[in-house]
Amino acid sequence: MKQKPGAECRCVCTCLRRAARAVTQFYDEAFRPSGYRATQVSILAALAATGPVTLSGLAEETVTDRTTLTRNLHLLEKKGLVCLECGKDRRERRVCLTPQGGRVLEKTHSAWLSAQEKVIKKIGKKKLERLMADLSDVVDCCK
Repeated sequence: MKQKPGAECRCVCTCLRRAARAVTQFYDEAFRPSGYRATQVSILAALAATGPVTLSGLAEETVTDRTTLTRNLHLLEKKGLVCLECGKDRRERRVCLTPQGGRVLEKTHSAWLSAQEKVIKKIGKKKLERLMADLSDVVDCCK
């Protein structure tokens, strides 16, 4: 059966994933000259905001499953942008932003700001503020 154009966005999950992929691709393009991806920069930014945090805490903060987060953290660790260390308990792993990771955030800040401004200009500040609040509500209701 043939679907009408736009019918794929009747499913909340499909529509939100589609929007998330489009936004990620947009920011990836903005970060391309730096050699980093939006997923990497967002993890570094989360660590800058939280400070040293357990792997579970970072997974909760970024709403990322631990397997995916661990895989991404190992790549960032190889580049010297984060460090993973044992916590108070041998089972606990803590993640820290390194000084080099902080420099990457500084290096990518202007690209992030430019991308932000383009999105705000295209969508409109008030509409985007409502969207961001609505998306926060979606995250909260699905936890």
